[in-house]
Amino acid sequence: MTVNLMGTEINNYTFEEGVNKGLALIFSDKVSQVITINPEMFKEKEQNPDFRKIIEEAEMIIPDGIGIKIALKLKGQDCTRIPGIDFAKKLLEECAAKNLPVAIIGSKEEIITKAVENLKNEIDGLNIAYFHNGYFNENKTIYEDLKQVNAKLILVALGSPKQEFFIFNAKKILPPCLMVGIGGSLDVWSGAVKRAPKIWQKFGLEWLYRTVSQPERFKRIFPALPLFLIKAITYKG
Repeated sequence: MTVNLMGTEINNYTFEEGVNKGLALIFSDKVSQVITINPEMFKEKEQNPDFRKIIEEAEMIIPDGIGIKIALKLKGQDCTRIPGIDFAKKLLEECAAKNLPVAIIGSKEEIITKAVENLKNEIDGLNIAYFHNGYFNENKTIYEDLKQVNAKLILVALGSPKQEFFIFNAKKILPPCLMVGIGGSLDVWSGAVKRAPKIWQKFGLEWLYRTVSQPERFKRIFPALPLFLIKAITYKG
């Protein structure tokens, strides 16, 4: 089942259904891309035809940002928000249980190293067959490394839209796997950034918590979010 927001089809799953779909894609016969969509990506999609193509061809799009849920609600549609960080973590747990190799790419060297260490401590049997920081000059070298380890789940934290382009270009190069863009998840997993308390998460207010704790984010949220909601309401197709 999907919901449509400004011409973009978004998968409308429960969290469990989303994870099950992700697992099915891991065992499919191609490289599949999951996009954890948020309002900023809609803006990029409007301005960049190449990014629009990536969105249109993604195998799975889940509503990550609370702005997506609000916009759909204003349009008379409902969806379950699936935070990308929780979705990716659950997939890591499932891969560990099934003894599947995974790979993680992105962020600074000290951040990804600590994140990998913490994840291995938290998830029994997790096989992180490869990880690399996000500072590299060309994708080709990383693609070759990924081909060698044959990871079934690859998490990419390069920021949007860079991570989406990296994944899209990998589709014709890598063996079958699932690739997910995870934005700033490594900052949280490493402990460098504190995640919002559970009660804030429950009510979809992580964005507000992060804005309060990181005031520099205010300019990114406002007026971008209100403008996004206005566009969603007035969109005619």
